Amino acid sequence: MVFRALAHPTRRAVLTLLADGEKTVSQLHAGFAISQPAMSQHLAALRAAGLVAERREGRNAYYRAEPSGMAPLMQFVEHYLEQHVERYREHWPKQLTRLKGVLARMDQ
Repeated sequence: MVFRALAHPTRRAVLTLLADGEKTVSQLHAGFAISQPAMSQHLAALRAAGLVAERREGRNAYYRAEPSGMAPLMQFVEHYLEQHVERYREHWPKQLTRLKGVLARMDQ
């Protein structure tokens, strides 16, 4: 769910705004050229993914970033790196050696 939520540029922008601190829906909505219902849908998707938390005070809803929601993403990245780092260690020196050869031939 984290990847799906972060796939949309508006949701990524909202999450970036919330990284600076808690904001109301109205404060968040003011920065975007979308309808209030659309903003509510984006916030619902972020909340469902565990990336934001909601706090109600009277008629206002306040949202804040929830860093622990990024855990699945971090686990994926760590697992990916563990699985592929060795391949890249072998790949890039070979590519750079080939590039040096191409550049040397161009200089002749």
